[in-house]
Amino acid sequence: MAISSNMLFGTLYFTFISSIIIPAAHHHVQGKLTPNFYDEVCPQALPTIQVMVETAVTFTPRIGASLVRLHFHDCFVNGCDGSVLLDDSPTIVGEKTAGPNNNSVGGFDFIDEIKATLNVVCFGNVVSCADILAVAARDSVVALGGSSYDVLLGRRDSTNASRDDANSNIPSPVSDLSDILAKFEAHNLSAEDLVLLSGAHTLGYAKCKLFRDRIYNETSTIDADFASALKAKCPKAVGSGDDELSSLDETPAAFDSGYYQMLTRNKGLLHSDQQLFKGDGSEIDGLVKRYSEDAGAFTEGFGAAMVRMGSISPLTGDEGEIRENCRVVNRP
Repeated sequence: MAISSNMLFGTLYFTFISSIIIPAAHHHVQGKLTPNFYDEVCPQALPTIQVMVETAVTFTPRIGASLVRLHFHDCFVNGCDGSVLLDDSPTIVGEKTAGPNNNSVGGFDFIDEIKATLNVVCFGNVVSCADILAVAARDSVVALGGSSYDVLLGRRDSTNASRDDANSNIPSPVSDLSDILAKFEAHNLSAEDLVLLSGAHTLGYAKCKLFRDRIYNETSTIDADFASALKAKCPKAVGSGDDELSSLDETPAAFDSGYYQMLTRNKGLLHSDQQLFKGDGSEIDGLVKRYSEDAGAFTEGFGAAMVRMGSISPLTGDEGEIRENCRVVNRP
């Protein structure tokens, strides 16, 4: 069932506009993110995002995976600054057409709906697009069965984007472990952060073109029956069935530890996924095995890793701006 923009906006308008909301004001905290950033300037900001995400996920569970992925792809390109949301313009080459994002990352229209609603309930342009991405990712995890965590807030939005950096900084589905680790370490994220954040692949799907090479050529690291089942929907010929979807684990609409269980059975869908478990007794192997057996440890650790990722090079204070429309920079 499609999500109606009018339905979401109308419901939230009646829910919140009658509340006593403190008018919009400038509220800068130089250089530091805090979980209570909007408590005074717009106390309804976070509850509004939560209701909208919960409603969206109820109708379209896949939107949750998209929102988590958007936050990840934003943070890995010059920090968590909302740059992934910018459209191309005469002065900006946006990141949406970069290889890792083009026809792959979604949820942009829904972020627009959230932003428009917040501009009403906050009586002005108060909540940054970068913060919306961080909160919507958390609320998606919770809506799909994961544990909540405190999101640090106070990011401001970039006035530029970089397609080149998106192409080079975001790990690829065909990357080897060494390359993925290097990209995480470049952001001061550890091997454990890598394993935990990869657990977001407990949600959602991937296209045939992203796992075709794995199921036909990586015979030594893939379960034979698993590969055979995937071949039925993903033909070997390039260009045939490229957009056919398969779930990243067996419960793509539930935030659980199923992803890690798949890896320990050589059923990782993507090459980059299975790189985390090689059966060689490494530290990363041990982490995958631990989270496959302890869903509580995974969900708790995931929240902490998301906070660390969400703290990558934020713009704060008077840096950047708060965009009125997440797709374009504000007019001078």
